[in-house]
Amino acid sequence: MRLLLFRVLIFTAVAFAAFSVAGSITTRPSNAVIASDAATLICSSNDSGLKLPPGFCATIFADGIGHARHLVVAENGVVYVNTWSGRYYPPNQPAPEGGFLVALQDTTGAGRANVIKRFGGTEQTGDHGGTGIALYKGYLYAENNDRIIRYVLPSGSIVPSGPPVTVVSGLPLGGDHPMHPFFFTSDGALYVDVATATNSCQEKNRTPLSPGTQPCTELKTRGGIWRYDAMKTDQHFSPAERYATGIRNAEGFGIDSVHHRVYVTQHGRDQLYANWPALYNADEEATLPSEEVLLLKQGGDYGWPECYYDPYQSKLVLAPEYGGDGGHTVGVCANKIGPIAAFPAHWAPNAMTFYDRKQFPAAYQGGLFIAFHGSWDRAPYAQGGYNIVYQGLSADGTAGRCEVFADGFSGGFNSPGEALHRPSGVAVGPDGSLYVADDVRGRIYKIVYKGNAQDAADQAAFRPCPSLTASPGEVVQAQAKPPEGTHPNAGDAALPVPPGATQAMVALGDHIFHGQVASGTCTACHGPNGKGTPLGPDLTGNKWLWSDGSLAGITKTITRGVMQPKQYRSPMPPNGGSSLDPKQSKAVAAYVWALSHR
Repeated sequence: MRLLLFRVLIFTAVAFAAFSVAGSITTRPSNAVIASDAATLICSSNDSGLKLPPGFCATIFADGIGHARHLVVAENGVVYVNTWSGRYYPPNQPAPEGGFLVALQDTTGAGRANVIKRFGGTEQTGDHGGTGIALYKGYLYAENNDRIIRYVLPSGSIVPSGPPVTVVSGLPLGGDHPMHPFFFTSDGALYVDVATATNSCQEKNRTPLSPGTQPCTELKTRGGIWRYDAMKTDQHFSPAERYATGIRNAEGFGIDSVHHRVYVTQHGRDQLYANWPALYNADEEATLPSEEVLLLKQGGDYGWPECYYDPYQSKLVLAPEYGGDGGHTVGVCANKIGPIAAFPAHWAPNAMTFYDRKQFPAAYQGGLFIAFHGSWDRAPYAQGGYNIVYQGLSADGTAGRCEVFADGFSGGFNSPGEALHRPSGVAVGPDGSLYVADDVRGRIYKIVYKGNAQDAADQAAFRPCPSLTASPGEVVQAQAKPPEGTHPNAGDAALPVPPGATQAMVALGDHIFHGQVASGTCTACHGPNGKGTPLGPDLTGNKWLWSDGSLAGITKTITRGVMQPKQYRSPMPPNGGSSLDPKQSKAVAAYVWALSHR
């Protein structure tokens, strides 16, 4: 196992040239007009809860609109949001009525939408919404189920009056990453992210010691960027339109129209230690691999599933499923394309935009704003992300400074099940304002700059991104909340004991569940209080899908795992991905039984 290095923020650069030849990505400068004077906006209430650099303020532009994902801002200032439902999130909750697409308009200049209109498919019409949304040549494009559809936006109305037409259909669904975000370029191309169905193309997804498939046939239809004609209709997904490969999940895009470059995000893989405990330690579960920003190239291969980015060595290394030995061997990764910028492991870059406006100070122009949804796979250590990062870029496209630009979305609860808000979309308005979508409570934030020369000078004191090689810190003990507000373990004695177990066994299961023993990772999916998250079910309701709820039944489920969940999109590996012996597995089962009977 490697030793942790000193706190040095590492970014790597990949040499590249501007796109100017046939078959490459081309873009055009924006011709958007100024919709309003953001300098006149007053963030008087200051109720956003966000921590921002000097001179910036934020308003709650809209709230409670559903599971908001990506968003786009029209030249007239109208904000369009795509929302999502289905079995991913929120579980067992109906979507808001009126359609998954939302139009938001501020007609008063107060920084809040006073006009909110919903349209598009509903659960009643068999639709589930989606992530991707964009504007192009007078059309509003949106992801819906397995399709990219488009609407005509008539003059005099902020919502379409007619039905949509299908642009692309048959996009792959299911698996770990069923979303299809997309973007356009000025040459009339539509680029669609088709993310992977699995974590690392194993024979058995997310299962300890399961090897990678040889070859990874999933790459024929997943794990890359596909290109289509933006103006054609009734196109059908096929392997032939693949533009780039080896990208596990590219949800964010940033288009530099001046230098003709397109950047995409890469969600790094999960569970190196959980699935390969002989090659990695628990610390490395939380610090490997890095999240990435890539420069998109036609025909580019960015390494998934054979490779991952190791920040300690600043390079791609061979994954254990394909013969890797804990980061020592490079192998085929020497011929793959690495990132131009890297970020802490598992922060989850769900969206990205290139800032090409003038409202923000020069220090924030010509770079990327990235929405980090927040981690789950850093347990039992503190989770990270849940913020907006600004990644500067130099004139040649290499990475500059990395700054935590906006924080406080989670309300101090950095975990999937407890975070009050999680950034899932980011977009720039025609006046230069920055909009951020939250997919927990459906909040939209509007961030503006109202500062002066002194505020601009204070930008020198920006908050740098954490070191990629820093220690993950101490194991985080779950904050149990008994009525008396005493020590977290004070309520343990009150937990019931299942037949065939002891109070000591329940207590051991508690410690494993919360990561204090055996590097248990249960809280990552089920939450620190066992009440569930978007990744895993509530364990406190005495409802059982995979057993009869007995100690023996729960133990069997934990030991075998749940490889094909009925209500959640990601499987649970045996023992939750932790290296538990039979006694420890039974102890966790006893604790889960106790949670459901208290």
